[in-house]
Amino acid sequence: MAHKSGFVNIIGNPNVGKSTTMNAMLGERLSIITPKAQTTRHRIMGILNDEDYQIVFSDTPGVIKPAYALQESMMQFVSSAFEDADVFVYMIEIGERALKDEKFYNQLKQTSTPLLICLNKIDQVDQDKLETEVAYWKEEFPNSEIIPLSALKGFNIDYLLSRLIELIPESPAYFDKSQITDRTERFVASEIVREKILMNYKKEVPYSVEVNIDEFKEEEAIIRIRSVILVARESQKGIIIGHKGSMLKKVGTEARLEMEKFFNKKIFLELFVKVNKDWRDDQRKLRQFGY
Repeated sequence: MAHKSGFVNIIGNPNVGKSTTMNAMLGERLSIITPKAQTTRHRIMGILNDEDYQIVFSDTPGVIKPAYALQESMMQFVSSAFEDADVFVYMIEIGERALKDEKFYNQLKQTSTPLLICLNKIDQVDQDKLETEVAYWKEEFPNSEIIPLSALKGFNIDYLLSRLIELIPESPAYFDKSQITDRTERFVASEIVREKILMNYKKEVPYSVEVNIDEFKEEEAIIRIRSVILVARESQKGIIIGHKGSMLKKVGTEARLEMEKFFNKKIFLELFVKVNKDWRDDQRKLRQFGY
């Protein structure tokens, strides 16, 4: 059997389960997951390796209409996913209609690239509702396969994976078979800190935050990490730190424990908070953070 390799790019609106689905297929918690929209800001590649194939998944930011420069950069990551896909996975939450950007939606409708439409969260609906949804999407995308699944419960994930293996082309591996992502350990560490911020703070604060890893030193028995949390306003700095540092300590503890699971090593984590006014519209800062 010839070796197969391909890029499987996951597209969808915010909070429909793109990251959960990729993590489920990888068997690794690579992309951060929260109940909040816009959790994913970058295009994150997760690499699934087997003796006979390599699938390079791309988890992309949820499709939105951009309101500031950071969101425009996020949508550029979505746009780039249309350029190199061997297979598209269009993730849909039961009950939604179309992407939040008509341009991307029309691109999907007109693509000649194999497209699988995944109806996620089917564990939350009855059979009649599911059949109605399948019929709607079959009419919208008559040449695509509709796959009902529950990424959180793992239902139909194995079937989705088997279809992707069938659809990717014959090709040598694009990445070393020991790799599980194209991202650095620093990036993974920064995303874990950002996830804990998203989970612990409300309203606008988590969306005004960026996390930078100033220092990542791996020793034999421990990894020492110095991380700076960047906020857009002075008032947000106080909220992040909390009364007598209580909130920052909570975030730090949760992030450290998550990192120890991922890196399988003891972690020493220092967190600092700095203010950089309106960094989300600062092109120089956005480039520095990889946007």
